[in-house]
Amino acid sequence: MASLAQMERELIVERTKAGLEAARRLGRVGGRKRRMTESKVESARQLLVSGMPPKDVAQNLGVSVPTLYRWLPASSRQSGE
Repeated sequence: MASLAQMERELIVERTKAGLEAARRLGRVGGRKRRMTESKVESARQLLVSGMPPKDVAQNLGVSVPTLYRWLPASSRQSGE
């Protein structure tokens, strides 16, 4: 019985990998959508350079402050000065 269960499990894994590969060929991407788009990153950069506090910028864009800092490292936030 154990060998049948193992064989069935291997078939399931094989089918799953084949399905994911077929989806990739059709242009589908797995996982969550990113909260920060290129336009949001640019908006955040402009707001930070204009003097708006990071907490307000993050709240305005609907992200957390750590997410804002992850997308805009300190070196890029000061590039407009």
